[in-house]
Amino acid sequence: MSTTTAHRAYTIREAAALTGLPASTLRYYESIGVIAPVSRGASSGHRVYDDNDLDQLTWIACLAATGMSVSDMRRYVANGRTGPSAARDQIELLTQQQRRLEREAEQVALRRRYVALKVDYWHAVEAGDHARADLLSGEAHRLADELKRHGSH
Repeated sequence: MSTTTAHRAYTIREAAALTGLPASTLRYYESIGVIAPVSRGASSGHRVYDDNDLDQLTWIACLAATGMSVSDMRRYVANGRTGPSAARDQIELLTQQQRRLEREAEQVALRRRYVALKVDYWHAVEAGDHARADLLSGEAHRLADELKRHGSH
């Protein structure tokens, strides 16, 4: 019984569908060095992706989904090729991204609180509860000020 696995070849359209990255993004990432140059078909000259390319593209798509900048993704991939000696830089890149995501989560939480206050406000208006509507309106104004402060960081 053979343990050799066949390497499948994928077109750019198939690679895009399997990774969730548009073909234009795949070409762009290759042109700026986020991913290594992709093999080309001998007769067609078209890009031919293999399973290793798809693995790399899948984790790059995950990094992109976190909002990581293209330059940071390029650095992350280059560090990955360097190996264990780049661990410190990888940790720094990912820690910075983790902090950015934490700030984004705080902003989303504030926006959710604001929307919930506005929903409560309109329930109070609908019920004719002017005192509660005024109270909620004041809270919404304070929260709006907080959102402005956090949005400028």
